[in-house]
Amino acid sequence: MKPLYRLSLGIAVVATVAASSSWYLRGISVRAAGAQPASGQARTIRFLRDPVPVPSFTARDLEGRTVAPERWRGKVTLVNFWATWCPPCRAEIPDLIALQAKYRDQLQIIGVSQDEGSVESVRRFAEEHKINYVVVMATPELQKSFPGVFGLPTTFLLDRDARIAQKHIGLLNPTVTEDEVRALAGLSVNAGIESVQDTGQVRLENAAHATEIPGLDLRQVPLGRRAELLQKLNADQCTCGCRLTLAQCRINDPSCTVSLPLALEVVRQFVAKP
Repeated sequence: MKPLYRLSLGIAVVATVAASSSWYLRGISVRAAGAQPASGQARTIRFLRDPVPVPSFTARDLEGRTVAPERWRGKVTLVNFWATWCPPCRAEIPDLIALQAKYRDQLQIIGVSQDEGSVESVRRFAEEHKINYVVVMATPELQKSFPGVFGLPTTFLLDRDARIAQKHIGLLNPTVTEDEVRALAGLSVNAGIESVQDTGQVRLENAAHATEIPGLDLRQVPLGRRAELLQKLNADQCTCGCRLTLAQCRINDPSCTVSLPLALEVVRQFVAKP
């Protein structure tokens, strides 16, 4: 994701945006998933019915201090994958700063920088923006503990037992995020709470359990053949470069313009079969 073209300043800027757009532009379109309801309607927040335990990991913050989830057991933890070059990542930083300050006794935010530059440049950025939460650099261990980060920002919300209760791709809705933090911290919340099954939104392998795929109308396929259709969507690979199956790509990034026509063609073939 780093800018590789240096022919001129203008070309370098264009190249950087082109290289990183697949990471951050999808975040802008996905925000609607956490949009606030119309006036008069109650909000609803959703958590996994079976929260996913996070494997133990260690990392170093920008000052070289050890970071481990055990330090914050008993608190809600928000793990935010971001980068200094990512516009929506930068846009949500003030909200994260305010959230950390307001709930410092109940919440710990960890920003995982995906920048490929020096630690010093990220440290300067954190200082300039007065970031008041822990920032670490991405490592293979962290990426293994939090799989499925294919766009920035991506945020994992952990309960007080260090289990993933929710995952958000794209720009966070500050009202929804605060509701989630309060609910997981055992504080009162002015919203309904639902438990949902993970069908690939958090752990991509669970896409095999999905009965609905974003952008597809599976009702066109006879009920007796839908299981076969879902099996094929979970077997055929997307060609957008994500290395995911069609089902996984559609669930992880509903805005992908490559997986949609491929998946629609699979559905069309099943509809056309006698």
